[in-house]
Amino acid sequence: MRNRLIVALDVNSFDKAKKLVDKLSPYVNIFKVGSRLFTVCGPKIINYINKKRKKTFLDLKFFDIPNTVEGAVRAAAKYGVFMTTLHISGGFDMLKKAAGALKGKKKKPLLVGVTVLTSKAGKDIAKEVIKLALIAKKAKLDGVVCSPKETRQVKRACGNKFIVVNPGIRPLWAMRGDQRRVTTPEKAIENGADFIVVGRPIIKAKYPSLAAQKILEEMV
Repeated sequence: MRNRLIVALDVNSFDKAKKLVDKLSPYVNIFKVGSRLFTVCGPKIINYINKKRKKTFLDLKFFDIPNTVEGAVRAAAKYGVFMTTLHISGGFDMLKKAAGALKGKKKKPLLVGVTVLTSKAGKDIAKEVIKLALIAKKAKLDGVVCSPKETRQVKRACGNKFIVVNPGIRPLWAMRGDQRRVTTPEKAIENGADFIVVGRPIIKAKYPSLAAQKILEEMV
């Protein structure tokens, strides 16, 4: 399960991120670097994660004109990231151009499209998620990011090999915070998630390594 748990390094300095990577490396193989941390220290944190022989999920949610996103994806690939995100609402042409940027490369990151953020709630969100997931699949992306509530529907629509990454994971012992469409680690895996992303329940814990171990146990 340690190959399916992604810990979000949602902190505001390289030193804080480095300490978390050091503490969690015995239990966690994948770390998420989002816009906050990347803005603070840039590729330095990716290089450090690589040095520790761990994987980086670069979550910058690329959303721009096709040529710009194509260049961003190429740059991410050069740093050897394991997986990176694009906003599906950027459109089919943007997604297709991004996927094409990696054509022929031996080592390339998984490209996953962001559907609807887990901070949103509403009646028709599931329909919107499926619609966006089908666009991502048509554009040759590897999968999508969606809430645990839509995982089963995405798998039915796009197939079991289509990767689903679930943020919005909250163990029963953790606060929900600003997340709306959430579920537990156990339920997310049961629903078919390939990867789950956990941030605050681990990095804000008094003992992050113990929190990570507890979540790994719950994923089984």
